[in-house]
Amino acid sequence: MSLDGTYEDGNIFAKILRGEMPCAKVFEDGEVFAFMDVFPQSRGHTLVIPKHSKARNLLEEDPAVLAPLILGVQRVTRAVRSALNPDGIVVTQFNGAASGQTIYHLHFHIIPRWEGVAMGRHASGSMADPAELKVLAEQIAAKIA
Repeated sequence: MSLDGTYEDGNIFAKILRGEMPCAKVFEDGEVFAFMDVFPQSRGHTLVIPKHSKARNLLEEDPAVLAPLILGVQRVTRAVRSALNPDGIVVTQFNGAASGQTIYHLHFHIIPRWEGVAMGRHASGSMADPAELKVLAEQIAAKIA
């Protein structure tokens, strides 16, 4: 998909927000929803999405949605750091297929990194164990300030 297009209500993140698909929830408030990536690039890979948006990418989003969203990203990133003690953290966001975007609902990736541990490729690899994701989600959620 290109940078332009129509928001599809059937995307997996929209289904998660409507409760039609399960997830390992980390955090939720009135504007933001965070959950574990089921195809993690590293242990603790967390996704943060806006709850009330039909934006496919950052370029389409209303600034009024971006302000609480980026504050939510920062809040969850701090919790990931506190819970997992990584050596570094990648915060990334893709716009369009050529960039690597695979789900067309605006979202941010929070990916903990440890020295000497390779990071997996985006949107590839095997699905994580749901029980392990639940434990990680609980560990991170316990550190949300």
